[in-house]
Amino acid sequence: MDLLLWITTGFMLIGLVVLVTMKKGMESKVAFIKANMDKEENSSKAKSVIWWIRSTTAWGVGGIFLVVWWFNNYFG
Repeated sequence: MDLLLWITTGFMLIGLVVLVTMKKGMESKVAFIKANMDKEENSSKAKSVIWWIRSTTAWGVGGIFLVVWWFNNYFG
């Protein structure tokens, strides 16, 4: 098997494991923010949730790019 397939598979699996392990913590941060709308520490928690969403989106876009690139190399 070629290296690009291993890179793509590793990128997707490692990203999925990280996503699943961090999901519960992000859910608790969102619940805390919803319950305590007037506290000052919400801004730091909100920033971490926003960065988690951005990085998850970047991981998804990167994964799609790698899969399309692999299919292009394999079938093209």
